[in-house]
Amino acid sequence: MTRPSSVPPPVTAVLDASSRWLPARLGEVEELLREAVAGHGENLGEDAGATLGAGGKRLRPMLVLLCAGPERSDAAIRAATAIELVHMATLVHDDVLDDAPLRRGLPTVAATSGRERATATGDLLFSRAFALLAETGDARSVALLADASVALARGELAQRRDAFDLGLDEERYLWRCRLKTGRLFECACLLGRDDEALREFGAEIGLAFQLLDDVLDVSGPPERTGKARGTDLLDGTVTLPLIEAAAADPGIREADLQALDAAGAEALCDRIAATGALDRVRAHALEMVATAKWALERAAFEPEQRQLLALVADGVVQRYS
Repeated sequence: MTRPSSVPPPVTAVLDASSRWLPARLGEVEELLREAVAGHGENLGEDAGATLGAGGKRLRPMLVLLCAGPERSDAAIRAATAIELVHMATLVHDDVLDDAPLRRGLPTVAATSGRERATATGDLLFSRAFALLAETGDARSVALLADASVALARGELAQRRDAFDLGLDEERYLWRCRLKTGRLFECACLLGRDDEALREFGAEIGLAFQLLDDVLDVSGPPERTGKARGTDLLDGTVTLPLIEAAAADPGIREADLQALDAAGAEALCDRIAATGALDRVRAHALEMVATAKWALERAAFEPEQRQLLALVADGVVQRYS
């Protein structure tokens, strides 16, 4: 299997530690992803293929497969593929809403093909995800992914309502992140295995992942994250680093996010970093990882699976550090 270039070193450690089975399973997922986006007309097929070709960490499929275990299961391969298709769909739709020019350092579908085609591409990816799961005949899996998709939509709407609001507090921010990010990680784990301990594990590492994403938006480096510093600020997305920084430096609350340009966003990133907010948010993410590992101890796993999942948990907060 060719590893996507955006896979961080802590997660490549998972692939190395599970070399006898996981890379081959992920290779099957990659092949099924290619099949799922092929065809569907010249325009949609081209745009869906470009989205897939942009790569990704494949963390959510990895979680499905790790929770399912080393014995090959066609249902697990399909579930892993389906959840990545949903993730891809949300990224395409996010780029439409944000008018984002880049994703993972490459032009977005919205930038190259326009908003209408990008919206249709996201819709295609969503439909293919549920078609794959429906073929398994597993109503539980379909319900899990449908519930997570609804949570994603609610989280996105909440983020839009909260845009440019420098009065946003941590509680509201975390609630929104649980919907928009945590629930899909949680779903990935539960698609792999029906174990309530995995609900907490997935939710916590999903939150930790989002907190680190928000740290990286401020700190970069752009050549690794694939987007300019301060992209969230330019979109009006108030994240925990900004909330923490404003608590330490109340003058930050006077910033006019709607008037920011790229240079202003860079300057505000520097001001946020100067408060020590990034270290505090990273520490918060590490606490979530510790909680996730504690939940993992209650799950019915063989030692190898538990060790591999713990490595994934560590990896979500060790990216580019």
